Amino acid sequence: MSNETKKVIRKIAFLNALQHEGKARVQSVLGKLLAERPSFKGRIKEIASMVKQVVQEVNKLSLEEQRKTVKEKWPKALVKEKAEVVKKLPPLPNVEKYERVVTRFSPNPDCALHLGSTRAIILCYEYAKMYNGLFYLRFEDTDPRLKKSALPFYDFAREDLAWLGCKWDREFIQSDRVLIYYEHAEKLLKEGHAYVCTCLRGEFREKVAARKPCPCRDLASEEQLARWKHMLDGTYEEGKAVVRIKTDMNHPNPAVRDWPAFRIIDAEKHPHPRVGSKYRVWPLYNFACGVDDHLLGVTHIIRGKEHLTNQTRQEYMYQHFGWRYPEAIHYGRLKITGALLSKSKILEGFRDGLFKRWDDPRLATLAALRRRGITPEAIRRLIIDVGPKTAGVALSWENLYAYNRKIIDPAANRYFFVRDPRELRVKNVPSVFTAQIRLHPDHPEWGFRRFEIRPENGEASFWVSSDDVNNLGKGRTIRFMELFNFRVESIEKQLIEAVFHSETYEEAKKLDAPLIHWIPVGTGIPCEVVMLDASIAKGILEEACKKLRPDEAVQFERFGFVRIDSLDKKLTAYFTHR
Repeated sequence: MSNETKKVIRKIAFLNALQHEGKARVQSVLGKLLAERPSFKGRIKEIASMVKQVVQEVNKLSLEEQRKTVKEKWPKALVKEKAEVVKKLPPLPNVEKYERVVTRFSPNPDCALHLGSTRAIILCYEYAKMYNGLFYLRFEDTDPRLKKSALPFYDFAREDLAWLGCKWDREFIQSDRVLIYYEHAEKLLKEGHAYVCTCLRGEFREKVAARKPCPCRDLASEEQLARWKHMLDGTYEEGKAVVRIKTDMNHPNPAVRDWPAFRIIDAEKHPHPRVGSKYRVWPLYNFACGVDDHLLGVTHIIRGKEHLTNQTRQEYMYQHFGWRYPEAIHYGRLKITGALLSKSKILEGFRDGLFKRWDDPRLATLAALRRRGITPEAIRRLIIDVGPKTAGVALSWENLYAYNRKIIDPAANRYFFVRDPRELRVKNVPSVFTAQIRLHPDHPEWGFRRFEIRPENGEASFWVSSDDVNNLGKGRTIRFMELFNFRVESIEKQLIEAVFHSETYEEAKKLDAPLIHWIPVGTGIPCEVVMLDASIAKGILEEACKKLRPDEAVQFERFGFVRIDSLDKKLTAYFTHR
């Protein structure tokens, strides 16, 4: 064996050792070598013996010696290895002030969670995990009129967090905590830090804009509590009274000045999905959220910059109660080009009949990503790499696909899927051909798919993709992947006719012959692939796919990665990405 061959094996073995804490693996090294040098297949025993010997030599060295050798001989490969190290999150501020870090993810169960939701979920979970803290799931469902909750979305959220691997330590639902909010409202009303406002909305806005208090603000606490009672007992109708938190009327942001904390909602017109018509006075976001963050011991609030004004509002309430506000980390906007992340537009699509299911591949819901075959780990790596940056971040689907590809490519078996098949008949096939194609190019130990082509009267028929037919061209030489080369003689609507040309890949390479995949006529199973735009790609799969199971991630060669969805009379898969 040449020194050049041994050098190639040594390089692969050293790099493999660095990936496995100093212990290279014979089968992995052999698989990588055969992928780079297919011509070695004919000398597999000799090659395998040499690989084993080299791996033993490399594994005798310490990890530091291995790294030093790679740095000297193949520095670019080491740089690539370092570049692929998963990033870590920056530390949280002021952790030492608290006995235990507590974070929370607080969805409104009015829609399914989507890719945009994962930033808050994963950051809050990972930070709690980083500091051996607690991670809470809190459903914020106190608006039965505008942001209407629906029972299925509670379970959807739980399923999505479980799928992401973000296990929560405790769960809270705000519609179960309404009496707690009432208790705290009464305390502020009694102490003069809040008031019940019965002004018309327009009149109040004019006064706020002019930095002037409304007449309700300075009424005695006895009057405020009486008005509060009238809100609860139905004396005031919907829209006729709100509880406001006193702030600085000269604050530069009008939205902060005496912000609303409670409003009346007609319980008969707008019953709550969990508690029905039990309550007619409901807390608004800032009150319920602010009270809960304190009572539940949340130490670090991690959310978008759009909540900066909410923090300012809540800080006034915290001052009234004598509480310390938690640490707040506000990250910038995360935009994913081409992803529908607007709850209102998603819900509108369902109302208009555009979408029928929450796992429709056109959506960016976690249910849709899960069905398509996007892995939780890919989402996690993406979010951790983005981190809690204060600047806005613009990503594309391809960013997520790149993470997912790194995860599924090393584990996904390969198969032939012929989309929109056309028959191609090859004449003058000289003998029986047997093709043994690896399930995975890097892992010969995983086995092979076996095809046996037995020509009848020198002819053999194949299914080929209509997409390939358009590129065949009369008189052109084409190579069937891992089989033989042929020359196209005629292309008709019903049949493409060709003649056997040669056997070796080297000959195809000389002629610059394109490679296409194929399935023998008379074999295969029907297949439908649900594409990203919800269209259906129909075709034929090779026989080996009968052994596939739902949820498997595989690659259809020259087509893309897919997730197997079901296998009955036909196989149904969802397209993941290329």
